[in-house]
Amino acid sequence: MAHPTEHPHIVVHPPALDGSRRVTSGDETLGIATHADDVSEILRLADLYVTDLEETDVIEWQGGGPDDWPGLSEHHDA
Repeated sequence: MAHPTEHPHIVVHPPALDGSRRVTSGDETLGIATHADDVSEILRLADLYVTDLEETDVIEWQGGGPDDWPGLSEHHDA
């Protein structure tokens, strides 16, 4: 059985009014994401390598999953 502290608990918070999402580990803010690729980069910079953002127990998505970026989709579709 894996030790609970082996992997940090990462939270991608619900979208802010501008559609960005805060990424935290415990009480520490790791960064602000505006797209799923940003989440991957924020985790990489924190030496956390997650290959599949949807299929991991490390990340808790609040207020929607990796495809939910309300208010920002028009910026990324252009």
